[in-house]
Amino acid sequence: MSQHHGFSIGIERLNDQFIVHMKAFGTLTHEDYKTITPMLEGAFQQVAHPHIKVLADMTHLEGWELQAAWDDLKLGLKYGSSFDKVALIGSHPWQDTLAKIAGWFIGAQVEKFTDQAQAQAWLLKKE
Repeated sequence: MSQHHGFSIGIERLNDQFIVHMKAFGTLTHEDYKTITPMLEGAFQQVAHPHIKVLADMTHLEGWELQAAWDDLKLGLKYGSSFDKVALIGSHPWQDTLAKIAGWFIGAQVEKFTDQAQAQAWLLKKE
């Protein structure tokens, strides 16, 4: 397991719209989710019906510890209906499968990209 792990996160808000910029790296742990979950929940709970778009850079993500994977699933299920779009950036083949599975659990369009500019353009494209 990589010693260097965790999240780098930024949250932009315009009324009930949120854009979450996230970079995940290393092997994520339960402690990582204990750190970011209150931050995300604190932002989202300020709005009755938030609309969330996520730009997640997983280029340097190696995976999750079991408890962290459970934490991720719980967070997705809790706010899944609030997600509009999720753009995943990565180059590992297992991330293609992750994008498909994520789409099953949240009410959002989920796409995987290898290029950040393409991911951001898709995420911000008006439909």
